[in-house]
Amino acid sequence: MENYKAHCLILPYPVQGHINPMLEFSKRLQYQGIKITLAVTKFLFKTLEELESYSASSSIISVETISDGFDDGGRKTGDAELYLNTFQRVGSETLSELILKLQDLGFPVDCIVYDAVAPWALDVAQKFGIFGAAFFTQSCAVDNIYYHVYKGLLKLPLVKNEEVRIPGLPSLSSSDFPSFVADYGSYPPVFQLVLNQFLNVEKAEWLFFNTFNELEDEVIEWMAQIYPVKTIGPAIPSMYLDKRIQDDKEYGFNMFQPMTNSCITWLNKRSENSVIYVSFGSLAELNTKQMEELAWGLRSSNNYFLWVVRKSEESKLPKGFLEEKTDKCLVVSWCPQLQVLAHKSIGCFITHCGWNSTLEALSLGVPMVAMPQWSDQTTNAKLIMDIWKMGIKAQSDDNGIVKRDEIEKCIRQVMEGEKGEELRTNATKWKELAKKSVDEKGSSDMNIKEFVNKLISS
Repeated sequence: MENYKAHCLILPYPVQGHINPMLEFSKRLQYQGIKITLAVTKFLFKTLEELESYSASSSIISVETISDGFDDGGRKTGDAELYLNTFQRVGSETLSELILKLQDLGFPVDCIVYDAVAPWALDVAQKFGIFGAAFFTQSCAVDNIYYHVYKGLLKLPLVKNEEVRIPGLPSLSSSDFPSFVADYGSYPPVFQLVLNQFLNVEKAEWLFFNTFNELEDEVIEWMAQIYPVKTIGPAIPSMYLDKRIQDDKEYGFNMFQPMTNSCITWLNKRSENSVIYVSFGSLAELNTKQMEELAWGLRSSNNYFLWVVRKSEESKLPKGFLEEKTDKCLVVSWCPQLQVLAHKSIGCFITHCGWNSTLEALSLGVPMVAMPQWSDQTTNAKLIMDIWKMGIKAQSDDNGIVKRDEIEKCIRQVMEGEKGEELRTNATKWKELAKKSVDEKGSSDMNIKEFVNKLISS
């Protein structure tokens, strides 16, 4: 039997953006002497095996599988409601079987840390008399909005351009809200998914948020009056922050193969703060018109740029764009984002403002041009520009397209002049505060230690 203080079962929702922060939190717990078992779906496990994407740092975390009912990847049929209902039913059954299996092996589970979008996992935990801790993968600000919608405290549909006040948040216009709220009635299953985070959350012993106190102090303080809220972020590899976990350089799971050598070799030839990095994450899809405007906006800015265009998106690039020989740009299908953002040559990040990408840029002190697409990204863009003041939001036209002239203008504002200097100064400030929060006796570090002590003493 291994020598450990307690045993946590970690259950992320099976997409890259949810797995990464929960895996990083797991490493922090393991560093404090907690045994970790990561539960992923069978289909995801097979996919990851094929990509050989386990890193040395993640291999010491036990990985077990449960089923979402689509072990051969049938969820790609696009019926989100069917998938979510099946995952709840089959996931509950197979999670219960996994808990019993671990118990029989001599590794009884003391706590389930579950993705908040899978509230049924808390019911399973309580059935076995195990602690339940919800892990929220989006910002506290966004989850506060969803809380107000769930409780019926925010009247929908919103009135266009009307300012709305929610406790703990700045004044928001309708366009600053998450897309499921701003565009009421869009994506009903996903809208229900984010609201269901609060379905039974009052029964959870802990609520973890991938953020830090200094970043969202007012909203955290407000939500902590209602729920046992604890910040544990930024949940990114330790070697980019406090450097206490020596082998923690990458998340450890990749659903795409990064073109690491070509990216870093190319960046090494560029001078400091001279490159624009462009990426819209693992899920966002730009339409053909937006891809065209972005391509020519980047080209006309006359800056170096490294652009991540997933293979599924390549066909949307302007004809001849990839064939044009120039050392000004490098287009890759995927890249090691942390290594890129940490590189001295990067001066600006054009981003969809997914929460992981936002936290990574913030933790590495990179100013942003915000081009939000959907979900929580519009709210994150508002915070980046108006509250944290380390980026600029690119304005779209009446058809929702950010034109090439606007893209070029935003790039110049970030890369040049007094405005650019101000953004870089603020970005550096947040970088230092992020590092401090996870370092010894920082706010997130203390919250993690409090959780570990509670597990050990119970």
